[in-house]
Parts: sequence; structure tokens; C-alpha cells
Amino acid sequence: MKIVFEDTDLEELITTGRNSKYKKYTRNAKFMKAIATAYNYMRMVDVASDLRAISFLHYEQLAGTNGLSSIRVVNGMVERIIFREFDGGISITVLSLDDTHYGNKK
Repeated sequence: MKIVFEDTDLEELITTGRNSKYKKYTRNAKFMKAIATAYNYMRMVDVASDLRAISFLHYEQLAGTNGLSSIRVVNGMVERIIFREFDGGISITVLSLDDTHYGNKK
């Protein structure tokens, strides 16, 4: 699947493992491995709804957000990759890394 990033800092974080904006995540090896795994699964599927079959990602279409969807990065953490599906699910535009999912209580 084609993946387009709107957040270039997030693209740098996922593809290189380094970025100053997301510095707090680069120090967490478990998170960095999980975000790379999530990204690889996103690249492998034909349509975004196929992510539902990968249970630990907890793919969901977000209600009331005009076509936004999310996947979980790490079990037990609130961070989600928020993205917009378009062209029948053939392309994904990654919008952001969200750490407020379900009212982050950190």
C-alpha cells in the first residue's frame, strides 16, 4: 500500500529512528521497534481494513472524524498512528502520532 506522510518529523522518526520533535519516543526501544512493525504492516496490506486482522494493532475507524482511522503502536500505551484512508483504501496519509487517545491520564 502506498503511504504518504503529512508530518515529515513522524516520517523521519519511523524511517530512521531519530527525530528531535519526537525525542521522548526515540529513547524507548520497545516503542521504536513497535512503530517500525506497525509501519511495516501498513505497507504490506492491500486495503487499510485488512489491518483489522492484525489484532494487536487495534485498527479502528474513528467516529465523527470524517474518514480518520487509527492503529495502536504498543500494547499498554495510548499512542496511536492517526491516518486518513483514500482511493478505496489503496493509499494512506499518515497525519500524526496521537498520545491523547481515550483521554491520556499520564
